[in-house]
Amino acid sequence: MLALTLFAAIGVRLVFLQTVTTPAYADGGLPSRLATVELPAPRGAIYDRTGAPLAHSVEARYVYADPTLVKDRFAAAKLLSPLLGVPVSELADRMKPHTLPGTSTPLQFAYLARGVEIDKAKQIMALDLAGIGVHRDERREVPGGDLAANLIGFVSQDMVGLEGLEAKYDDLLEGQPGKKTYEVGQGDLAAPIPGGYSLTTPAKPGGSLELTIDRDLQFMTQRILSNQMAQTRGSVGAAVIIDVPTGEVLAQASYPGYNAADPGKVNSPSDREDAATSFIVDPGSIHKAITYGAALQEGVITPDTTFPVPNTIVKGGVPFRDTHPANGRKMSIPGMLAFSSNVGTIEIADKLGRDRLIDYQKRFGLGQATGEGMPGEAPGRLLPADQWSGSSYGSVPIGHSVDATPLQMAAAYNAIANNGTYVQPHLIKSVIDANGKKKASPPPVTRSVLSPQNAAALRTMLEAVTTVDGPDGRATGLAAAVPGYRVAGKTGTGLRYDNGEQQPGEVGSFIGMAPAEHPRYVVAVFVWSPGGEGGAVAAPAFREMMGFTLRHYRVPPSATDRSPKFEVFPH
Repeated sequence: MLALTLFAAIGVRLVFLQTVTTPAYADGGLPSRLATVELPAPRGAIYDRTGAPLAHSVEARYVYADPTLVKDRFAAAKLLSPLLGVPVSELADRMKPHTLPGTSTPLQFAYLARGVEIDKAKQIMALDLAGIGVHRDERREVPGGDLAANLIGFVSQDMVGLEGLEAKYDDLLEGQPGKKTYEVGQGDLAAPIPGGYSLTTPAKPGGSLELTIDRDLQFMTQRILSNQMAQTRGSVGAAVIIDVPTGEVLAQASYPGYNAADPGKVNSPSDREDAATSFIVDPGSIHKAITYGAALQEGVITPDTTFPVPNTIVKGGVPFRDTHPANGRKMSIPGMLAFSSNVGTIEIADKLGRDRLIDYQKRFGLGQATGEGMPGEAPGRLLPADQWSGSSYGSVPIGHSVDATPLQMAAAYNAIANNGTYVQPHLIKSVIDANGKKKASPPPVTRSVLSPQNAAALRTMLEAVTTVDGPDGRATGLAAAVPGYRVAGKTGTGLRYDNGEQQPGEVGSFIGMAPAEHPRYVVAVFVWSPGGEGGAVAAPAFREMMGFTLRHYRVPPSATDRSPKFEVFPH
């Protein structure tokens, strides 16, 4: 009876445990049986305007070590080193036993390498080394290497944007990792339990960027700039190509450049900067187009205006001279542009007045960042009216005492090309969500600067810079002429400032548009060289870049509509 009573009690208890309280006991032990794995979210890509990838992520593996399980770290390091490309000593040091900071708990995880190719990860797993494992990872690939690297930037090993567009749009590009929590057995049965607890939070891939950049044009622009810059030493160069009606930046090159796949391999971190938006110069004579445009719009001059131009003019005790002396002869406005007359420009600015000139500088986009899309864009600086000295009335109209970037000046010339309407230059064409749906960027800021008639007149006068070649002298921009096309533009010689200090040498520049009768593209080239060779480089580089751009987009030549013949010193 005692035994029957005991078995009956046990039976009742078993039935109770297996029917009534089963869920409670099962849930009570659940935490000890749960495992969680992270589900990586791919980082979004950066594409050019044609959909070609400039930077994208590919699946990879990371290799890690549990130092508490590694048996012989030096032997393991010798086997792993050729596969990971990491020195033996460095790998052995990472596998050295450590404790968590401030505790005596041994560290059980250490990265050995990130972004390892899947094939190499399989070879590592085949070695079956104690304490060594691999897990899913991703690696950033930049197919073009240095192609647009100064724009795109790069990411850290943890796929965090560190520079360029990768940094500015990091929140958009980075995905949101998911996770899977599931029930596993213990010991030899450490595998998911069929029918057990499982909860998955899907990963959300990052969004992507579609740029206005044309990959082929960007490649050629960088190549031309690099080849031309080979003539100089210790120099910095920038080139920008803008689609006139839209303001889209089709190419934006910097020299020196770097390989975005190996961003640490540079002489200086400044080599990774985008020169078009960070390079501060006083633009010199390319600024004169703004002065003449303002004078046309305000009725101070007309395309037919002529007046005697002396060789020197003094402002605030400072003499300003011309490199092509007119010797007091009457000079035409196209002639003043062709020979880059400082004296003629200053006399026109005197009639225009300080305040109106400052107003037009602002209308043309100087003194504030363009908002193109690059991080850290320099705003430049205009000399405030209350800080003008006597000599400022001579220096400002000819582009000195003005801080501007190559992009700002390119955008100003684009307004002249675009019938007087300023269009904000921009790099971002659209944003693509994780489902592939495109959302176009907001329309660029536009404003009227010149009337279409005055813009056309200014373009015609700027053609003198690339065409005048006669007994009275040669124009400053003949080397920028593109065979078969009418080109309107301007040469410039300016100065470079770094942290407020003037640098040695000069900044040579040329900005132009073509075909001049109906401009499609604006190309700007800036070259700073300590030895002052920039002026000999900028115009030929422009000629090559503009010529390739026109052929690339199949723009018909100007064969039936030639530039007018200009008279520098009319009788």
